Amino acid sequence: MRCPFCRHSDCRVIDSREVEDGQATRRRRSCAACGRRFTTVEEAVLAVLKRSGVTEQFSREKVVRGVRRACQGRPVDEDALQQLAHRVEEAVRAGGAAEIPSHEVGLAILGPLRELDEVAYLRFASVYRSFSSIEDFEKEIADLRRPAAGEAVEQRSGSSTG
Repeated sequence: MRCPFCRHSDCRVIDSREVEDGQATRRRRSCAACGRRFTTVEEAVLAVLKRSGVTEQFSREKVVRGVRRACQGRPVDEDALQQLAHRVEEAVRAGGAAEIPSHEVGLAILGPLRELDEVAYLRFASVYRSFSSIEDFEKEIADLRRPAAGEAVEQRSGSSTG
């Protein structure tokens, strides 16, 4: 680390703290040459490998833009979109890799979006999974209904035993 004042390359760390929910590290440093102190913030860069082979930095805003399109006309507010993007980022960072394929970002979006709004989920999934026929939609809708049917059976059997 170079000193921003004298450009000397020998600086020592005085204090380190996690910030932004552990997503970054704030370090207080002291220059060995001029003695001045300065602060750095270090953040692990999460790169997304696109299908074209291009690598770009992960962007929560890009996640929000994509999901916002799927939610157009749906009763989903901006705060919910921001929370979804945060959950997606946490999920992909939890994998521990510095570079992830864009496909994994899409997979990380599907779960939280399904919980948020099933219609928006179906819209997003149809583009993400490249639905090509009505059968693709029918299968996805059947998959959406399946867990709800299982819960209804559990509720009925639970109420008849009591």
